[in-house]
Amino acid sequence: MQKVLDTGKIRHAIGTYGLDQILTAETMAHIELFRFDRHEHLCKAEEQLDYLLFLIEGKAKVYMPQKNGKALLLQFYNPLKVIGDIEFMTMDHANSNIQAIEETYCLAVPMEVIRKCQLDDPAFLRYMCASLGDKLFRLSKYSSQNLLYPLENRVASYILAHEKSGCAGSMHSMTEVAELLGTSYRHLLRTFTNLCKQGAIVKMRDRFEILDIGLLEELARDLYE
Repeated sequence: MQKVLDTGKIRHAIGTYGLDQILTAETMAHIELFRFDRHEHLCKAEEQLDYLLFLIEGKAKVYMPQKNGKALLLQFYNPLKVIGDIEFMTMDHANSNIQAIEETYCLAVPMEVIRKCQLDDPAFLRYMCASLGDKLFRLSKYSSQNLLYPLENRVASYILAHEKSGCAGSMHSMTEVAELLGTSYRHLLRTFTNLCKQGAIVKMRDRFEILDIGLLEELARDLYE
């Protein structure tokens, strides 16, 4: 995580997403801009979250660590997404891992400032309730999809979420992907092979590249979006 001194970017994000409608002037005086590099965690489960974050640029994946040492993919975050709304309400530690999958920027406000300035603000609390309601709806949706949708659909959605310059994924990350999607390494490789046979992707030495993004979109059905 790196603090970025760019007041223009901060003002633009505040105006674009209407954050000045829910944050007081005192709160906005404490806003900072953070940059997270690819693979860097915005937060980790069981760790204290010192800032309320507004994801304004980039993309991150949300996954839940399990007691058996594995992890389960929940969804991907795109702008605008609030990170820390649950922790703001419960004053508890983070309950999931959130990791940037590309360069990501967040507006950050110290939790102590948010709780001091916004805890009794009706507009802000309505915004937090809406954010929590959206997350509850999506979590219910993703849980049922993880149980009911074939792996092929979930892999297609995962590939599209990570799509960057036509790259579908590295062979070195297959074990991690299998873990996140709740499947075996062999089953995942068979699924990638089937997608190759359908002409959706092609294997290029140590990675897969996208050939037919339309077919992937048809299969993906925005499962993790």
